[in-house]
Amino acid sequence: QVQLVESGGGLVQAGGSLRLSCSASGGTTNMGWFRQVPGKDREFVAAISWNGGSTYYADSVKGRFTVSRDNAQSTVYLQMNSLKPEDTAVYYCVVYYRGLSWGDLDPSSRSDVERWGQGTLVTVSS
Repeated sequence: QVQLVESGGGLVQAGGSLRLSCSASGGTTNMGWFRQVPGKDREFVAAISWNGGSTYYADSVKGRFTVSRDNAQSTVYLQMNSLKPEDTAVYYCVVYYRGLSWGDLDPSSRSDVERWGQGTLVTVSS
C-alpha cells in the first residue's frame, strides 16, 4: 500500500517561493497535487506521469508552479514561485489509481485519486 509523506510547507511573503516534497513508498505511478482552503472543495493543482515525461497544471498555477519527480528517491516535488495570497491552502500529494495510464487519467478529477497524503499547510502573506 502506498504511503505518502509531504513536507516543505510554511509561511512565505507574496512573491516568494516554496518547494513541497512528497515521499512515496510502494512503487512508481502517476502522481499529483491538490489543495484545499477551509470551507471549499479540494482543487487540482498539478500532476506528473509515472516517468516524469508528462505534466499537467491548473490554469491558476500555470507558469508559476512546476511539478517534477525523482524516482530514484521516490519523491515528487512542487516548486511554487511568485506565490500569491490566494495560493494559501493545505496542499495534498496524491497517487492516482495504478490501473490508469496517463492517457486515460483525468488528473483534475478527485475520482481518479487512489490515495491522499496528510497535507502540508502553505500560507502566503500579503
